[in-house]
Amino acid sequence: LAHAIRLLLEYTETPYQERQYCPGPAPDFDPSDWTSEKEKLGLDFPNVGDGRRMRGGLGGHRGCPPHAPPTLQLPYLIDGPIKLTQSNAILRYIARKHNMGGETEEEMLRVDMLENQIMDLRMSFARLCYNPNFEKLKPAYMEQLPGKLQELSRFLGSRPWFAGEKLTFVDFLAYDVLDQHRMFVPKCPELQGNLGLFLQRFEALEKLSAYMRSGRFMKTPIFWRTAQWC
Repeated sequence: LAHAIRLLLEYTETPYQERQYCPGPAPDFDPSDWTSEKEKLGLDFPNVGDGRRMRGGLGGHRGCPPHAPPTLQLPYLIDGPIKLTQSNAILRYIARKHNMGGETEEEMLRVDMLENQIMDLRMSFARLCYNPNFEKLKPAYMEQLPGKLQELSRFLGSRPWFAGEKLTFVDFLAYDVLDQHRMFVPKCPELQGNLGLFLQRFEALEKLSAYMRSGRFMKTPIFWRTAQWC
């Protein structure tokens, strides 16, 4: 989710400070440096765990690891008097601020449905990648994946964006998860049709295209280094 949030912040030109989980060796400072800082920010849910590996709040590897090592959970967002944690809350706040949550009742319903459908796909993918039996479980995942992608393809139809004619925040979620699967299965047929065109259309957005070409863009890792595929 952190990757989707970064893309949305870039698209809406919202200033932010980049902080990321460190998927490599631990840094040479004590985790309490961050724990103490985050507890002083006045957040309702600081989400402080007993993490040991951190660079330093927005950011993180792209996935949502259910079995990753304990971490100092991120991201957070502070916008004047507004102080938020929880990725979905941050996404929805940015979307409301920039009118990217759907305008009609139909668009808002499509946004709500897709948000949860994408979360289901994200979590099932993360469970596979963090499972020690990854190689044994991968064939079953690959067998059901085409059906899941076909559902998304039918839902998108001939629309340019998932809610309709206008870009909404769920397009950022969808791009993130579809891009992960494009890396996981590079020649996936279901990602060659309208979903493939969606990915191209998203990457061609001027602000996102510039960001993806910049040195600040972090495409990988998707999951923590303990994942079987990351």
